[in-house]
Amino acid sequence: MGVDPSPTSEKQLFWQSLTILAWQICLALPLGLILSRFNIGGMAWIFSGIASGVIVLQVSRIFYQLTLKPNRSARHVGLVLVGLTIGFSIAQNNLIGVVTGIPIFVFLTLFLLISGTLIGYIYSRLSKTNLLTAMLATVPGGVGVMAAIAADYNKNVTQVALVQVIRVTSVVLLIPMVARILADDYISAPAIITAVEFITFTPSYFGLLLLLVGVSLVAVYIAILCKIPAAHFFAALLVGMTFNPLINSFHITTGITHFALPSMIRIIGQTLLGITIGEYWGEKPDFGKKTIAYAVMSTIMTLFAGAIAAYFAMQLTSWDWLTCMLVTAPGGAAEMILVALTLNHNVEVVTVGHLVRLIAINSSLPIWVFLFRRLDRQLSEAA
Repeated sequence: MGVDPSPTSEKQLFWQSLTILAWQICLALPLGLILSRFNIGGMAWIFSGIASGVIVLQVSRIFYQLTLKPNRSARHVGLVLVGLTIGFSIAQNNLIGVVTGIPIFVFLTLFLLISGTLIGYIYSRLSKTNLLTAMLATVPGGVGVMAAIAADYNKNVTQVALVQVIRVTSVVLLIPMVARILADDYISAPAIITAVEFITFTPSYFGLLLLLVGVSLVAVYIAILCKIPAAHFFAALLVGMTFNPLINSFHITTGITHFALPSMIRIIGQTLLGITIGEYWGEKPDFGKKTIAYAVMSTIMTLFAGAIAAYFAMQLTSWDWLTCMLVTAPGGAAEMILVALTLNHNVEVVTVGHLVRLIAINSSLPIWVFLFRRLDRQLSEAA
């Protein structure tokens, strides 16, 4: 009787992924401490994560012949931690005031969706790529989500991920750089890890932290069952926003009037998001010059469309230029809200804007996929 080797290989794959992730975190944390000394605020941790993701994945490929895919589980954990961080940072009163501007967010979202469709069509014609692959590559819906959809429909996953990761990385790098040059006072103070965080946990605080973890896991599980877009991020965001009000409404006596997340959660969450972006870079070093050129070109067009949308936002609202840029920037929702948080600038406005876009993109994707697959078939039959 033969022995099924799959359990062993899956177990080995799990431990390899876990070992690589441990090395990435071990490299990212000291690198983040070094980068934080250069006055770039909390973005130091996502930058250090990107660098460690590339370095460790390339070293494991070159010296140990490991060909692991980007760690989606690590990204999910990062999305939960970042969602909690953003949720705790949002003032609910301010959020209620921002919600009244939803019609403007809807208009900006429609403009960006139409622009993304046109850019996808241009990209497909120039790069000789089918329309569905081009659309998944150019629509700002997040690296992991769009790559997963491409895999489901047997499209070019690596090409989709390449264009997505170039765009997300460009936005994450460019906006803090522009903000620092033009408005240095928007940059928040760097986040430093201190040993005090590990020795000041009281039993009541630790109990609330465990309760928060449990509630977050349940909320994420329910969100996944309900097929909510970006379930890990969205559910954690809601938990972070409502945790303190719920604790106070149930009159739970802990001696803590306002529970605050330990900084370590914020730092690890940003680091994990950066690591997964870096892993996508480390996974694809062998693209041809023409492929990369077309990907960069589509990214530039998408950034230009975002700039036009930011101009519209400035004309329609009283937001300053940086808020408009953050709201309309074509990055992943979690990454762009995180940038707003690290810049300490109108987090509520940016959060609502990107959540509206996130819901719109994910809700309309089945329609877009159907239409573009049908158009692809018609074009192939005509040819």
